[in-house]
Amino acid sequence: MANIRPRERSAIIQSLRAGVTPRIGLEYIQVGRVNEVKALIEDLDNIEQGGSAFRIIIGDFGAGKSFFLQLIRYIALEKGMVVINADMSPDRRLFASNGQARNLYKELARNLATRAHPEGNAMIPLVEKFITEQRRIADAEGKDVERVIKDKLNSLSELVDGYDFAQVIATYWKAYNEGNEDLKNNVIRYLRGEYTSRADARRDLGVRAIVEDNNVYDHIKLLARFVTQAGYKGLLVNLDEVVNLYKLPSQRARSSNYEQVLRILNDCLQGSAESLGFLLGGTPEFLMDQRKGLYSYEALHSRLAENTFAQIANVVDYHSPILMLQNLSPEEIYVLLCNIRNVFAGGNKDKYILPDEALKAFLEHCSKNIGDAYFRTPRNTIKAFVDLLSIVEQNPDLSWQSLIGNIKIDSETDNSLVTIADDDKLTETVIKKEDDKSSKTDDNGDDDDDELTSFTL
Repeated sequence: MANIRPRERSAIIQSLRAGVTPRIGLEYIQVGRVNEVKALIEDLDNIEQGGSAFRIIIGDFGAGKSFFLQLIRYIALEKGMVVINADMSPDRRLFASNGQARNLYKELARNLATRAHPEGNAMIPLVEKFITEQRRIADAEGKDVERVIKDKLNSLSELVDGYDFAQVIATYWKAYNEGNEDLKNNVIRYLRGEYTSRADARRDLGVRAIVEDNNVYDHIKLLARFVTQAGYKGLLVNLDEVVNLYKLPSQRARSSNYEQVLRILNDCLQGSAESLGFLLGGTPEFLMDQRKGLYSYEALHSRLAENTFAQIANVVDYHSPILMLQNLSPEEIYVLLCNIRNVFAGGNKDKYILPDEALKAFLEHCSKNIGDAYFRTPRNTIKAFVDLLSIVEQNPDLSWQSLIGNIKIDSETDNSLVTIADDDKLTETVIKKEDDKSSKTDDNGDDDDDELTSFTL
C-alpha cells in the first residue's frame, strides 16, 4: 500500500478524533456503499453532459452522511468539476428576509473548490482561468479581449441577472489589464455575494443587481453556466446539515424554504438546470416527519415518496431522488478500522500499532456494549478507536488488552430523542429544545406555531 504523506495523515487523524469528516485523504479510509457511490457517479456523468442532478442523502446522526458527501465532492473534483459546499445553520438558509440566504451563498462561494484548489477559496483562480483562456483566443484571432469575453458570456443574458454578471466579469479583465487591484477586489466581492447595497454595487461596478435573499438560487445557476464557460465540467452544490430547516420554529419560514427545495428539485428533474447538481444531507425525521419535515409539504411528499415496487421487493431504488444510506456491515467496519490503523502507520505495514487480534477484540467489545449501533452509526466507534491508537502510540508499554476492557463507548443518539417507559411499552418522541423558552417569534418575526410539544404514543 502506498505511503501516506505526514500532512494527510495528520489531517485525517485530527478530523476522525473530532468526529468530523476529513477534507483530504478520503481514499485511504473509504469502505462500503459501492452501489450508492456508483449511483452518484452516474449523476456526475450526467452533469458533465450538460444535464442536472438532485439527491437528498438520508441517514441517522453519525451514520456517515457528511463523509459520503465529502467523498462525492472528492470524486467530482477529480472529474474536473467545480464544487461549492456549506453546512446549513439557523443563520444560513435557502430562503429568508434578513440576510440568512445571502449568508448561505457567501459560505458556498468561500468554499468554492477546484481540483487545483481543493481546499476552497478558488473564486479568483476560476475567474483568472476564464480571463486567460479568452485572452489567448483574442490574441490568436486578433480581436479585442473585452469583446471576446462578452461574446463568450452572451448566453448568460438568458438567465436572471445574467447581463450584470457578464459585465462584472468583463470589468475584472479591465481591472486586470490596468493593474487596478481595488476594482478586482470589488469584482470578487460581487461574485462572493458580499455586497449588501445595490447603490454600492452600482457605484463600484456599474451594475444594478446583487446577490440577495430572493435570488440566491438564480446566482447559483449563473455560476454553473460560468464554470462551464471557464472550461470545467459542471457545478456540484453540497448542502449538509439540512435538518436545520426542519428545526426552524416558524411554519411559515419552513414552508418558504421547502418551496425553494421544490423549485430546485423541479428544475433539476425537468432539465431546466444545466451542468448543475445538488446534494442535500439530512436525517430521517427531516424527510419523513409529517408535521415539520419535507413530507409535510404535499408537493414535495408526492415527488419524494419511496418507490412502491422497491418496497414490495425489499430492494433499494438507487435512481430515486431520495438516497437512504445503507448501514455498514460489521465486516466493513473491520476493514475501516484496518484502514485507520494503516493511516496511523503512514501506510507502512511494519509500523502497525495494534495487531489484528486487537481490532477483533475492540469490535467484540463494541458489540457487547452498544449492540448493532456500532456499525449503524459508527462515528463514536471510530472516535474511540482513534483515541485508543493515539494512547498506544504515545505509550507503547501499555497493554491494549487492559485498555480495551475498560473503555466505555456511547451509542450515537440525537439529544432531542426522549424514551419514555409506560406499561412495558417504549414511547419515543422528538422534543424541540428552544434556546429561549420565552421567545415566540423566529428571527424573521414570524409567529412560532410550534411552541407546544406533542407526544405520539
